[in-house]
Amino acid sequence: MREYFDKLVRDRIPEIIRAEGRTYQLEILDDETYLVALMQKLFEEAQELTVAAAEKQKGELADILEVLEAIIAALGYDLAEIREQQRKKRAERGGFEGKIKLLWVE
Repeated sequence: MREYFDKLVRDRIPEIIRAEGRTYQLEILDDETYLVALMQKLFEEAQELTVAAAEKQKGELADILEVLEAIIAALGYDLAEIREQQRKKRAERGGFEGKIKLLWVE
């Protein structure tokens, strides 16, 4: 039975499908479409994290980190550059350790 996915997958997925004796069709994306697919993948992985059982959360976080690193590379940035931006923002505005939820401002 044919299953449809129409989504970005990890590089070894075709190899894994082949090893299972299954057939597939794939498409290699151009850079612009790849970036859009990565953004969609980030959303997908974030949604999976929100419903993941405690024992699956590490795996979902690893997936999110993998996608974020791919987005950083696709945009032509270095992870060190992003870490520096993170450090600056944390110094200026703080992190999220305080668990602060803003309710309203007048």
